[in-house]
Amino acid sequence: MSEHAHVDGVYPFPAVMQTRTIETNGTSIHVRVGGHGPAVVMLHGFGTTGDMWGHLASALIEDHMVVAPDLRGLGLSSKPDGGYDKQNQAADMVGVLDALGVRTAELVTHDIGIMVGFAVAATNPERVSRWVAIDAPLPGVGPWDQITQNPAMWHFGFGGQDMERLVAGRERIYLDRFWNELSRDQKRFDEAKRQHYAALYAQPGAMRAGFAQFLAFSQDAADNRTFLAQGKLQMPVLAFGGEATFGPMIGAVMRCVADNVEDVIIPDCGHWITEEQPQATTDWSSTSCIAVRELVSVTQCGTSRGL
Repeated sequence: MSEHAHVDGVYPFPAVMQTRTIETNGTSIHVRVGGHGPAVVMLHGFGTTGDMWGHLASALIEDHMVVAPDLRGLGLSSKPDGGYDKQNQAADMVGVLDALGVRTAELVTHDIGIMVGFAVAATNPERVSRWVAIDAPLPGVGPWDQITQNPAMWHFGFGGQDMERLVAGRERIYLDRFWNELSRDQKRFDEAKRQHYAALYAQPGAMRAGFAQFLAFSQDAADNRTFLAQGKLQMPVLAFGGEATFGPMIGAVMRCVADNVEDVIIPDCGHWITEEQPQATTDWSSTSCIAVRELVSVTQCGTSRGL
């Protein structure tokens, strides 16, 4: 399959990859894994699952071990009542690495996955060789207070039994708001993708878990401030921001938490960098201040109105 081809629905993972369910930290994590070489762990965010990484996995599988989990409560992972603070979810991911026999990994993270990735890197820095952070803020870091005051961020506090009742059976309506507002051309997050992810978020407990990811932000902010008090990260960090969404702010946020940061603004691009219109795998060579080699898949996306 051409890496430049558009695929309706989720881009398929390489056939050599397998799925596993890993019991760790009081929950069950669904993981796609395959390949040999340096490990790359890909962490998704809200509105998608680990399925978002099929395109990048296909580009890396020949010389990397690819690990693409579903976060706690999302996708095909179990949906416990609690544990959605990102420090606890970092323990989920470390448990996954342990179960797979992976000592050190590169992280590629998007949206909520950035927050989990930072907690992994802050609590277990010796296990993260590089970190790619794509288009999202970090609770309690940099411009966080201004971000939370934006009325468009009302979903940060949306959750609880009444909200679950409001959304039950209407998951697609709720999710369409994110897919539409965070992509320039709504058609680029195509109907097949929407149906796929809406079905996963309509599973029992999935929306409750999705809300819980946001409702944990206050605890995440406190934890992140504690991490920062211990010093900045020293591993290389590549920060991607969609020009029309988080844009240059991603670099500013990452420089608050890490000393070795390169930031890249993806032009004419919204939030859904891997979903909207996959085009190419970018090879960042040693001429970059971070040698992320064949790690990052970028797309040309669209414009949107915020994160």
